[in-house]
Amino acid sequence: MKNYRLYLFDFDYTLVNSESAILKCFHIALEKTGWPQRNDEEIRRTIGLPMLDAIKEIIQSQDEGKARAFLEVYKLEADRYMTAGTHFFPHTLTTLRALREKNAKIGIISSKTRHRIQEKFDIDRVSELIDRIIGSDDVMAHKPAPEGILKALDYFQISKDQVLYTGDSYVDAGAAQNAGVDFAAVTTGTTSAKEFQNYPHVKIMQDIQELLH
Repeated sequence: MKNYRLYLFDFDYTLVNSESAILKCFHIALEKTGWPQRNDEEIRRTIGLPMLDAIKEIIQSQDEGKARAFLEVYKLEADRYMTAGTHFFPHTLTTLRALREKNAKIGIISSKTRHRIQEKFDIDRVSELIDRIIGSDDVMAHKPAPEGILKALDYFQISKDQVLYTGDSYVDAGAAQNAGVDFAAVTTGTTSAKEFQNYPHVKIMQDIQELLH
């Protein structure tokens, strides 16, 4: 794989595993709001989607007001459990450091809020590994819309042919395609290698450290 000047990443299931915390927050919020419980696999499949879209799938309602009311309850639980239950994958930090040693810039484009992502890097004292975070609260149109990636390109002033976006979901693949940048898939989420074959990609990986090879 060629060396890029800018490496952009999704967050959940790409750099970190926050599955247990997300499952816990959803189960508690479902109990508190009176919606029927969903099994873990049903919730797992929504990880990485824009939050309101995920909630609508979980509560099986397209009602915007009901989804937003659920989100307020979910946020309270996330404040308690999310960062503590979020863990970097084994090779995330070594990979980011190696990219840093190549003088690459590094950013995150995620459907999670910026402050929640920043909190994880701050608590683990590795915030120097990230140059820019663009979260769900920084865009009007969520992935697979290209807005987040395009905002990063504008911030870094780096041409599209020097940018790689890495993610675990079909929405990440779609965002890269729509933004016109290269995409590397990692199968640490719920999207399979076979599903990624349907999208333009430079690599499909089992582990993020394969970016270095």
